[in-house]
Amino acid sequence: MCRDSRFPTPYTMRTKERYEQALAWFQANMPVAESELNFENEYQLLVAVMLSAQCTDKRVNMVTPSLFEAYPSIAALADSNAEEVLKYIRSISYPNSKAEHLVQMAKRVMDVYGGEIPNSREELQTLAGVGRKTANVVLAVWWNQPTMAVDTHIFRVAERIGLTTKAKNPLDSEQQLIKYIPEDIIPKAHHWLLLHGRYTCQARSPKCKNCGIQAICRYFSRKNAKTLA
Repeated sequence: MCRDSRFPTPYTMRTKERYEQALAWFQANMPVAESELNFENEYQLLVAVMLSAQCTDKRVNMVTPSLFEAYPSIAALADSNAEEVLKYIRSISYPNSKAEHLVQMAKRVMDVYGGEIPNSREELQTLAGVGRKTANVVLAVWWNQPTMAVDTHIFRVAERIGLTTKAKNPLDSEQQLIKYIPEDIIPKAHHWLLLHGRYTCQARSPKCKNCGIQAICRYFSRKNAKTLA
């Protein structure tokens, strides 16, 4: 059965229309979209996000309770050393470098920012172990700033759906996404795409049959081209 040419396909659909339909679907079907990391303040969030690099949120949530009990504040962490911190995060990926970064980060926050976690990307990125993605997550989650952190899930999902086109790297993907997503929902859109990639649009076995945005997805259209022809 041929597709009616009067209606746009995922390959002929205009970018703005694709964004509008995707965002409307997420808003209707995922009204609550939040970080799956456990934290109570901006200090705990920053530490958790740093630990989550190339590690699952589930694993991070398993180690942070004892870590935060031992180091309840940024000042307590700054007074420690990497060897001591390592005892609490051994099961995390790259524990040695992360322990070093955590202590160095805490010391700089105390020395330069008076014990307050900075709330600008430029300042956050001066901290050890904090890159653009980590900074964007902290700004979006804690301060609700319009920053789009692009991880492997978001990079993959955005390209598959067609929200980005041939993005060269995470920064390119980020810039394409924030061009079309309204500022006031960028923080939530980050979680929409991340969670969609984590549970539906998975890397090796995407659950296309359970996906609610098949009609606008370039990947699904290409995958089923013979059926739709």
